[in-house]
Amino acid sequence: MDPYVVAIWIVRIAFLGGLYLFMFGVARLLLRDLRAAARDPGGALARLVVVWSDVSEPPRGTVFGLDAVATIGRDVNNSIVVEDDFASAEHAALAFRGRAWYVEDLGSTNGTFVNGLRTDGLSAITYGDELQVGRVRFRFERSRR
Repeated sequence: MDPYVVAIWIVRIAFLGGLYLFMFGVARLLLRDLRAAARDPGGALARLVVVWSDVSEPPRGTVFGLDAVATIGRDVNNSIVVEDDFASAEHAALAFRGRAWYVEDLGSTNGTFVNGLRTDGLSAITYGDELQVGRVRFRFERSRR
């Protein structure tokens, strides 16, 4: 056999071996990322903890993970459902914009309160603030990652 043909075959086999090693490495990284995502499915940006509730839902101590936008109200389509006659169907919205969190009253009848003060429009909130919707008080906290 010609040494040139043997060299070509060796290069081909080495290229295929390198290609398979590369594909194996990519598959291993993807599998590792999938397993990490399965361990932390929430990935919430922040959370609301019920600190006081005069209604059946949500009970005191309930924790709600928050995405970039979350709504609070009596309607079942809200992110956080409050079964309270003093809460509107779509009562308030929480939003993460830029580097800050904001709460917005959505035209509720009884208002949304931040640290005991009524807010009528868009208000910035920080970790540790208390929100009141109807007869339910929430504490706004960092998520635990």
